[in-house]
Parts: sequence; structure tokens; C-alpha cells
Amino acid sequence: MKTDKLDLSSPDLVNQNIEKIAALFPNCVTETAEGKAIDFDLLKQELNHDVVEGAKERYRLEWPGKKEAIVTANLPTTKTLRPVREDSVNFDTTENMYIEGDNLEVLKILQESYLGKIKMIYIDPPYNTGKDFVYKDNFTQDSADYKEETDQTDEYGNRLVANPETAGRYHSDWLSMMYPRLKLARNLLTDDGVIFVSIGPDEVSNLVQLSDSIFGEANRIAIVGRLAKSGGNKGKFFSPNIEYIVAMSKDVDKSVGFRDEMDESLIKKVYTKTQKGGDRDGEKYRAMGLYQSSLDPMRGCVNQRYFIEAPDGSLIIPPGEYLPNEVEQGAKIKPKSKKDGVWRWTYPKYLEELNKGNVEFNKTKNKVLIDSNGESSVWNINTKIWLKDREAEGQQPNDFISKYENRHSSKELKELDIPFDFAKPTGLLKYLLKITQVSNNDIILDFFSGSATTAHAVLQLNAEDKVKRKYIMVQLPESTNEKSEAFKEGYKNICEIGKERIRRAATKIKEETKADIDYGFKVFKVASSNMQDVYYKPQDYNQGQLEVFADNIKEDRTSEDLLTQILLDWGLPLTLKTETLTIQGKEVFKVDTNYLMACFAKDVDEAFAKEIATYQPLRIVFKDSGFKDDTAKENVKQLLKQLSPNTEMKVI
Repeated sequence: MKTDKLDLSSPDLVNQNIEKIAALFPNCVTETAEGKAIDFDLLKQELNHDVVEGAKERYRLEWPGKKEAIVTANLPTTKTLRPVREDSVNFDTTENMYIEGDNLEVLKILQESYLGKIKMIYIDPPYNTGKDFVYKDNFTQDSADYKEETDQTDEYGNRLVANPETAGRYHSDWLSMMYPRLKLARNLLTDDGVIFVSIGPDEVSNLVQLSDSIFGEANRIAIVGRLAKSGGNKGKFFSPNIEYIVAMSKDVDKSVGFRDEMDESLIKKVYTKTQKGGDRDGEKYRAMGLYQSSLDPMRGCVNQRYFIEAPDGSLIIPPGEYLPNEVEQGAKIKPKSKKDGVWRWTYPKYLEELNKGNVEFNKTKNKVLIDSNGESSVWNINTKIWLKDREAEGQQPNDFISKYENRHSSKELKELDIPFDFAKPTGLLKYLLKITQVSNNDIILDFFSGSATTAHAVLQLNAEDKVKRKYIMVQLPESTNEKSEAFKEGYKNICEIGKERIRRAATKIKEETKADIDYGFKVFKVASSNMQDVYYKPQDYNQGQLEVFADNIKEDRTSEDLLTQILLDWGLPLTLKTETLTIQGKEVFKVDTNYLMACFAKDVDEAFAKEIATYQPLRIVFKDSGFKDDTAKENVKQLLKQLSPNTEMKVI
């Protein structure tokens, strides 16, 4: 039974990528003073049919700082999440999360616990208009430079920096900010997952190229136009009323096709007929001709030219130049040219739908069809497309969204008495959730969550259709302007606004709908590791210094802090059901029945081990300093091995 120390850091993506390359091209892996590395000259040759001689031109997106952005994405983090019970709602039972901190750090922290588990991502990042801020992912500056350059900081020292159009790296800085976040976000998506990114005209072209490079151009679903506002007279040439949503899939071949609700105006316009009699009496339907002149008889429809018997006994057929000598219903007549019309269905399909009552004959003055003599027929044949069936099936959404203007969000926030500008309307998010067909237990992630519109939309939709969707909101605690209404009302940062909006929205929805859904959310904050530096770098300390550290764990950290970091390290969701037990006077966490148990108390001994072994946990974690000495730790290890042989024991 192993007792290795937990690593307690996010995955080292560089080493993982090296191992993947090594599996394909072992001859391209070499050694340096720093460890394993890739011989890129050799790798280039392995991936080319021709002799590689120097740099070659290629189609790809480049910008100053791209290499640094790649490094930023791949660097591991030792940061963790600390639970904040006092800000949470229904902490012990909810499966929703709200995380405060830099989203880049959060995305790294979530890489194991939520790898391949997010069904839909929606983000509304800075549009880079020259007035908003970008995240500056360089944490190595000294304090003097820091104060000079920084416009504002959060409580963790993360910096938001203005990016004016006059900046020399105006577009590059924005790309460097977005690249690592999108790359890490892709890892979190399920195989059939999708991401929607709202963006303005300033960076839409760069975002498309960036997304193509990360997700693959073949996985681009659409670039959707969106009416952000109507009217207005700004701009020199056109009034800027349109924004965009770039939609990407992790694997388009595995993604479910989008479906939208039927448009009410379309229903009234098209579904004008009502069935009289039969099993579908009173249902609305539209009539569509069985013959469509747009069908090409020479491509895929060669079996769809045949005679059909009309109510008066005559045989009718689409117009054409060729008629057979032998005339009988259902006989296949191979078209000889594009002038020989065809039906929409094959003859067996026609008979099947006829028996279902989905075919009707109508006399018409248009006389499109012909009879067996080649003369114009008074009959036309229509198929019935039922409104009820189409509503259940839905329709493909348009690539222009006009319904959900930004002004709609102002009313929503006013009703909740939340002082915030520039939020997206919940209708837009509900629309995206619906067409994506996000269903039970699917997780939605928004790592630029702002005022938490996405969480609000998830709650609304869950209450409407009783589907259990879960959300993860991530937001940097950007300071509110001291002159703003939000600041005057006591909201010091955007996170305070977002959390309060969720609370008020949940209360309102519960009062109005009485729906039995998950209204709670767990709050976590990004923090430095719970562990002392000596935990990660013992080689940097001499024996005398090591003796100073009686405990590897920082003094201000709670047992719940430690449990959270262990869940992340073992790749477990942070919303797993957790019980708190008392065993021989010691606090013990029991996670997901017996999947994991953790005890961070002191004086762990054989008697305690005997009792905890009765639970037969798959994994158990203790503090290294929780044992009196190495002998006591070894005794507990051997006792657990004997009484619970399937238990994996580790210490921190």
C-alpha cells in the first residue's frame, strides 16, 4: 500500500505533451539539462514527405507573444481553491459553483476534476474596444513597475491593464490573453461539447482564427450575427448594432445538431390548415406538394418518377418529355433528362404515408401535373406536415439572432435591484442552452461570468422544464468604480454583484414558480497552495531549516481547505456528497460514500486506524504531522493494509 505524498499541483501539460509525442515518435525525444525535450528538427522531418531545409511558409495565425502564450497555457500551478461557506447557499447539498479569481488559474486548477465533463461553455470576454481591460498574465514584475503600469488589481494581486488602441501590441495582447484560456477550456469540454464566445467587431476575425487553431477549423460550427441593439446613430459609416457569437465544437462529428423552437409568426403564416376527422382531428398542418420542380431527376432521384392514381381513377405523373407505353400505378419510369420531373418520395414511401393519412388530393387550376396521355391534369398531390410533429422535432436555428437585445438585461437587473451595466440578457443564454440541447446533469461553464447572467439563465430554464442542469461561474473580483451606483450600494467588486444576483434571482424564481430545483451554489476563492514552500521544494532547505517546519501545512488553513485541494488533486468533482464524522474524537470527512476519507487531526494511532478501516474506504489521507512519529505512521499503514487491503493511503 503506497503512502506517497500527494503532488497537489495541476497537471504539467508540457511533460504530458512530450510523453504523447514520445509514444508516436520515440526517436524525437532527447535529454537536456532540464530533463526530457523534443528534437524539433527531427520531428519536422518525421512529419514531412520532403527534405526539410530551413523555415517554410505556412498558413497559421501568428502574433508577437504567441510563444509566451503557449508557455503560459502549459505552465502548471500550485494554487488551489478555498471554500467560502459564509458566501454560499446550501453549501452541503448544491451542485453549482461560483469561483472568485483569475480564470486562467481556475481553468488550470479544474483540469483534472472537470476534464472532459463540461457540456457547454459560454463566455463574454473583453471585446478589446480600447476602453475595456485585458488580463495581464505576467506576475514577475517588481512592485514599482507593478504600481506604475497597473490600473487596478484584485485582492489576490492579479492585474487588469488598460489596452488602448495606441498600444503597440493592441491585438497581440488580447490574443495572448485569450489563447491559453481557450486552449485550457477545450480540455474541459465533453467530446460532444460546444463553446460560444460573444465578441464585437474589433476582434471577431482574430477570434475566429484563434479558435480555428485551437479547436480545428473543421469543428467551427458557425459565426453567428446578433442584434445587440436597434436604432442609434453612432458611427461614421454604419451604426454599430451587431455583435457576434463564435460557436466551436470539440468534435463536430459527435455533437448533437442544434434545434430551435418553432417561430410563432412562421406557424401562423405557414400552418394554416386544420385536419377534419381521423386520429389527428383538429390538428394544424401545412400542405407541401409531392412534386417539387427543384428536384434534380438525374441526381439521386431516378426511382422517384412513377404514376399515381387520382380519386377519379386517372393516373398522374410530374411533367416531362418521356412517357412509357405501359401505364400502371407505381411503375418506375427512369428519367431521361432534367425535364422529366420526379416526386419527393419513392413509391413505397408514398404508399406508407398514404396509409397514415399524410397525403391529400386537391383539384387545382394551376394544372402542374400531367395524365397518362401527357395532358394537363386537374389534380395536385400534397403531403401533410403536422405542426405538432415539427414542434417536437424543432427547427434548425438561424445564424442571425434578433430577439435578445442587450436592453432586455437592464429590465431584468432592475427587477432584482442589481446595479450593473452591459450584462447579456438571460433570454440569449436560455436560447443557447435550448438549441444546444443541454440536459440532465450537464454542466455549463462561464469563466467571464460578470454579473452571472449564465447562472440566472440556468436557474430560469431548470425551473421551466424541470431539467437538472448545473453551472460553474468564474469571475475575477474586479473593483467597482468608486463613483458607480454599485460601489455606493456596497458592492466593492463584480463578484459581490454576481453572487447577490444569483441569490435574488433564485428567491424570485422560487416564489414565482415553486419549482423544486437546486437554488444553491458553493463559493470558492483562488488562493495560494495550502502547503508550505518546503512541501514542493525540500531541496531548497537545509536540515536546520526543515526542523523549523513542524507542519507542511500553512497555519491559516482549515481542514475543509485541505479537503478541497485533495479533491482537486485526485480529480474529483468539488460537489460530491461529503459527510463529516467524528471517530474517536477526531473530525473525519467521508466523500461519496466510501470513495475517499480524510482526517487532518493529530495523534492518529492504531486504535483510530482499526475503526476507520471498518468503512473500507478506497482512499484515505492523513496529515504527515498527524502521526507522533514515523513508527506510528508505519504501524497505521500496516494495520490498514491488513484490515482494509484495497485502501490507498497517502499523506500531505
